[in-house]
Amino acid sequence: MSRLNLTRRALAAAALVLTVAACGGGEREAPAGAPETVVFSILSAEGQASAGPLWQPLLEDMSEAIGVPVEPFFGSNYTVLVEAMRGGQTHVAWFSAKPAIEAIDRAEAEVIARTVDLEGRDSYRSTLIVRAGSGITLDDVLACGRRYDFGIGDAQSTSGTLAPMTFLFNARGVDPNQCFSTVRAANHQANAFAVATGVVDVATSNTVNTVFLERQNPQVAEQIEEIWQSPPIPESGILLREDLDPALKERIRSFFLSYGQGEGAEAERQREVLRGLNYSQFRAADGSYLDPVRELAADQALQEARARGDQAAVAEAEAELSRLRARREVQP
Repeated sequence: MSRLNLTRRALAAAALVLTVAACGGGEREAPAGAPETVVFSILSAEGQASAGPLWQPLLEDMSEAIGVPVEPFFGSNYTVLVEAMRGGQTHVAWFSAKPAIEAIDRAEAEVIARTVDLEGRDSYRSTLIVRAGSGITLDDVLACGRRYDFGIGDAQSTSGTLAPMTFLFNARGVDPNQCFSTVRAANHQANAFAVATGVVDVATSNTVNTVFLERQNPQVAEQIEEIWQSPPIPESGILLREDLDPALKERIRSFFLSYGQGEGAEAERQREVLRGLNYSQFRAADGSYLDPVRELAADQALQEARARGDQAAVAEAEAELSRLRARREVQP
């Protein structure tokens, strides 16, 4: 079986996670220690078929570098992947910002690196997309009136839900459920296809998905245009479980921070692998780089608490916002 197929181990992990979630179980597995196989979660809005070949060379290089076989576990569902790490069924993960925070808070995970794109940026932007030539403008969308069918992201998606809600809708007092004719949740690729084929009129996406569409589905990309971009959002990160064997953790950390660096044929080959993922390097980081997204989450929690009239929750969200803003003000 190819490394890029979901292994029996990964399938068992998914089944276990869903069973635990359904039963409301809260017990964590024993510490991961030094596993015989490292399972690497990849949060892929593009899906395994298209994202798998892009990740395969890196995972093979990782396996050789750390001396332990590495198996992928692809998924587009944030909750399942975070729960898989929480249960010790996966050990390392590539997560976007919001699920990364969930993994830190709930799955005993820590950040070791953040991704940097080919232009040297370590951030990206949420977008709002419509079918090319539709004539739909941002003003049309914000006028509401239940005129359009809307595609939003996963509830835990940074760019698919959190950023557009905070920067676009909440800021204008717009509730998508009241604004649009219908609201459906899906990953970025599904939303892009839905817009391109006219299933929905407008949807959330992000600039990373735009790059992958232009590369792998140019005919779809040509049928989509952006009508809004958010301020910059921290890029995705590499996380691992805190309780992994310390020596293995250090080998994993060293692998990512040195990958594609230096001179020579091998370094250039690794840079070509990174280019396939639209990255130039993995930059050392810790959980503090996610603070801007924690601010978005706190702002969203504040809006929801105010809508419910829950004064205790309002006070809690306001305190969290104040704490994060104070920390930001003293950071270089």
